[in-house]
Amino acid sequence: MKRSFLTTIIGILLFNLSNGQNMDDYKHFILEADEFYNMKEYAKSASKYKDAFESNEGKAYPNDRYNAACSYALAKNSEKAFYHLFRLAEHPQVKYQSYNHITNDTDLNYLHTNKEWGRLIKLIKANKDEAEKNLDKSLVTALQAINEEDQKYRKQLGAIEKEFGRGSDELKKHWDIINEKDSINLIKVQKILDERGWLGQNIVGGIGNSTLFLVIQHADIKTQQKYLPMMREAVKKGNAQAGSLALLEDRVALRTGEKQIYGSQIGRDQDSGEFFVSPLIDPENVNERRANVGLGSIESYIKNWNMTWDVKKHIERSEKTEKEKK
Repeated sequence: MKRSFLTTIIGILLFNLSNGQNMDDYKHFILEADEFYNMKEYAKSASKYKDAFESNEGKAYPNDRYNAACSYALAKNSEKAFYHLFRLAEHPQVKYQSYNHITNDTDLNYLHTNKEWGRLIKLIKANKDEAEKNLDKSLVTALQAINEEDQKYRKQLGAIEKEFGRGSDELKKHWDIINEKDSINLIKVQKILDERGWLGQNIVGGIGNSTLFLVIQHADIKTQQKYLPMMREAVKKGNAQAGSLALLEDRVALRTGEKQIYGSQIGRDQDSGEFFVSPLIDPENVNERRANVGLGSIESYIKNWNMTWDVKKHIERSEKTEKEKK
């Protein structure tokens, strides 16, 4: 079950992947590994993960290391699978703790009869208990509900647009619902931030922590500008994710007439419906900036909108957009 599993350190590197050539090789091998996984060629997938890690002196994104373990397990190589899982569970900066996910991940079924499985799960459960010992349970529950409501209606947008069209009354009414829910959620989150500050995962858990960002990310520009300095400080203290801050930085920059920094904001042509990366500073080096905050490559990111990255076309499009503004 390949998916992003780390609610506590999504996008954070186990070690810094700073060398440009290493990054290029690493990304190339990871993409190949994912392709082989989707083709159910698990041994080949595992081999490509190995190539990726070796291309960068054994360093890896935690999610990639977990996915490598899945491929090794499906290829019936328990030794290598456990090697990567224990690295995640034992590393002091990671301390993998997603007990519910790993115990229900069918990719790892082959490992269940191995004596090392019990030791691994015991360690992960201990990591989870340690991470949750100071949680504010009532606040965790409240933020979980806000998160679900924030995402629930947005997830329905694609189906409504497909059925009724981009300019339909049905889609407009749905956006009215989203805006109403956002307003209510913002009041709740502002109260938390104003009274208690930007709470870390040790208090509100991974989902709760990301919900604070999510609600501010969907707020009006004045609210975003108000809480942006608070989030910057939270990142310095380890109470917020650098990758999430990057998204907020980009959104505020665009909404105040500047170019974005990390390429996280996607625009859409009102006439053709075509998606594009909104104007970006120094587009040639965007991946270096993204890597510095734990974000994956721009090439992988924009695949979510069925786009391919072309620096020249991006610059041409941005110049056209700037002229239209004037």
